[in-house]
Formats: sequence, structure tokens, C-alpha cells
Amino acid sequence: MRDHNKNHWTAAAWTTFATDKNITNSSTASTMYQMSAADSKDWLLPKNFNNGIRESLDSDMFPNSTPIVLGLDVTGSMSSVLETVMKRLNDTMVELYNRKPVTDPQICFMAFGDAHCDRVPIQVTQFETDIRIAEQLSDIYFERCGGGNGGESYMLPWYIASRKCKIDSWDKHQKKGFLFTIGDECCHENLTKDQIKKFIGDDVDWHLTAEELLSEVSRKWEVYHLIVDPVCSQPVHKSWKKLLGNNALVVEDINKIPEIIISILELHSGKNVDDVANSWDGSTGIVVKNAIKDLNNITNITNTDLVEF
Repeated sequence: MRDHNKNHWTAAAWTTFATDKNITNSSTASTMYQMSAADSKDWLLPKNFNNGIRESLDSDMFPNSTPIVLGLDVTGSMSSVLETVMKRLNDTMVELYNRKPVTDPQICFMAFGDAHCDRVPIQVTQFETDIRIAEQLSDIYFERCGGGNGGESYMLPWYIASRKCKIDSWDKHQKKGFLFTIGDECCHENLTKDQIKKFIGDDVDWHLTAEELLSEVSRKWEVYHLIVDPVCSQPVHKSWKKLLGNNALVVEDINKIPEIIISILELHSGKNVDDVANSWDGSTGIVVKNAIKDLNNITNITNTDLVEF
């Protein structure tokens, strides 16, 4: 079992990391590619997980853990989003601690592609609370492939969250974790038993449909998908709305993804759409409001004080 008495994220640690990795606001996608591992690392692959799972656990330092999964489409069309997520990771963490929408956030990245054709369509970091969030994100191999077959394997993060993650937030407190996927394609209709065996190592008796797996993962996780415009094909919006309803949100500006995610967490803490949108300055507030405008009457989660950033 991993030690969960870790440190909190600090801006100083990020500055050191970003300087070492040459991450700046003016960096280009090529910088992200240079950071990416030359090949996939074994420990990121689900079939090689220690104990067969990833853990988000309570501890003395973090007694009310909140697991947050960020699922990133690492196919070719999404390189700009990956760059934005990395460059703005410190902004995201600072706002999480300053705004306190959830208690004791623990972050896990899941990088996914297309299980029908990619060599490594799912990679998963540990749940972390400090600069290891960034260090492990930089270990992810950005395969940048995809199959041109009208979809990606968004179901892989759902499967991992549902069956390969142990989360104290639910097991001890009946408080759901948060699972966000980000992409510009439709979700494949199913995850086959052969794909599950090959990339995760589990034996299952039948193919899982998107509807079946979404119903399963939603028991322990609040599931959202951020649709990155412009989408790759016309049916993307319609297909995601059919699956997730209002939990499928359209992102007009990828640079505002951190604010949109934090705003969703704030809605779960009891705030309303107008107050959340108005808490952001200028154009950010407009983009946020357009994204979350249909997310009213969200069930509140327990919210106790976070340690100050």
C-alpha cells in the first residue's frame, strides 16, 4: 500500500519543475512532445498496477480525500489540449486550494486513445497531492495516433475508475469522486472483452456497452465529458448529450479548461451557476458560464476546510 501522508502542492515546487522542463506560457506543442517519454512506462499500464489497483486513500494529513481523475485524449488532434493542461497545471492546483470546492484533492491522470488500433490506448498515473502530479504527467507517452473510425476509447477511463480504483471517499464516506474526460470525438459503442484482456489484464465474459459501463462507473463517480470544439465530426455533440445529458459540456476555449473543471466542482459544493461564473474575470466568466449554464440543481457534496495553500 502506498504512503498517502504526502505533501501539498506548492507553487515553489512547480516553479522548479517548470524551469527544469522548460514549460513556459510561450512554449509550443513540440515542447510537450520532447517532455513525453520516448515509449510507454510499464508502471503506467493497468495490467502492471501494484495490487491491481490505483488508490485514493484517507490519511492523517488528508482525512477527507477527494479523488479527481482527468482523462486526456492523447490522439493526434488533441495535442494543443495536452499542452494547455500541463502549462496551466499550477493554476489549476492553486485555484483548487484557494477556492476549496472539495476536500483534500488527489489527482490522477488517465491518458487514452483508441483500443481498436493504438498500441498503448490507456495509461494511468497514481493519485497524488503534490508536485508528483506534474512529474507523472510528464511520464505519459503521447502516442498521438487514433484510428479515424469515428470514435475514441473514452470507456477505458470509465472501466479503470470503476473496477481498478480504490477510493476512500466512497468506501468510507459515500462521497463520489470526480471523473472528467476531455476530447473531440464520439465514444465508441463498446469495450470488447479482448481489449479489456489485452490492455487491462481482466477476464470478462462479454463486451461492455458504453451505456452499461457508464451506469456502473456513475455509482461511485460524478462523470463529465468536456467536448473540445471544433469537433472532428458532426454527431459528436449529439452522441455525448445522449450518453451524459448536461454532464457533456462544450468547451469554447481550451485555455479555460481548468476554470471549467473547478467551476463544476464548485457547483457540487453548493454554489449556483451565476455566482460561479461571475467569480471569474472578463472573458473567462463568459466561457465558463456558456459551458456550465445547464448544470443547475447539482447534489451537494460534503465540504470541509482544506489546508491553506
